[in-house]
Amino acid sequence: MLQDVWTVFWRDWLVLKRRIGRYILSRMISPILYLVAFGWGLGRSMAFGQESYLDFIVPGIIALNSMNISFNSVSSPLNMSRLYHKTLEEYLIAPISAASFVFGKVLSGALRGLISTSVIIVLAYLFGAHFSVNLFFLGALLLNCLLFASLAVVAAMKMGSHEEMANFNTYVLLPMSFLCGTFFKTDHLPLAFRYIIEMLPLTHASYALRSAALGGEVGYISLVVMFAYLLIFTFWGVQLLKKVRE
Repeated sequence: MLQDVWTVFWRDWLVLKRRIGRYILSRMISPILYLVAFGWGLGRSMAFGQESYLDFIVPGIIALNSMNISFNSVSSPLNMSRLYHKTLEEYLIAPISAASFVFGKVLSGALRGLISTSVIIVLAYLFGAHFSVNLFFLGALLLNCLLFASLAVVAAMKMGSHEEMANFNTYVLLPMSFLCGTFFKTDHLPLAFRYIIEMLPLTHASYALRSAALGGEVGYISLVVMFAYLLIFTFWGVQLLKKVRE
């Protein structure tokens, strides 16, 4: 099984390796805009306790970016492969299990998320942010990339058109991008609304990354929640692929 997972992952890595330079450069644009607009612009007049707003927002940007990159690098290509190019059928007739295919795709999506996040971390230090990259931070980051890559498999197998995939981004990812503690603390939200926000995976990614980066308490609960989401999405994705194979 590990060899089958590696085969799926390696195919996606070969595609990425051919354009790794352009990929990294393209992933610099959005973080630079966030850091300039919120870090240097809005952030100069704001502070959160002992931290500057730039220090506060960097973990949120990392959570947001790793979500988007890990999800989009799997969802759209897989959805197009299933509906239009029909290249998914090559995997379906190959002698590999559904779990091997899903694991390989999830790992490839997580790799792209980690590469993109590495670019953001370097840029954030260049912009003058102060935060720590430790084992807990890396663990939370990896979990975030994996769980949204696994969600991408589910979305790609469920959405029936490119338009539906775009709607999924609009109705699911976009609200999480701005409401899940990425750019502000959720403490002042209405209580009922806050309960909903607290259930979303990106909220726990933001909490875990921020607590690790700024030296707060270790957010073990957030890690457990993220791992639970990862298991649910991965199992769901495997079942959906098995159903298509039948």
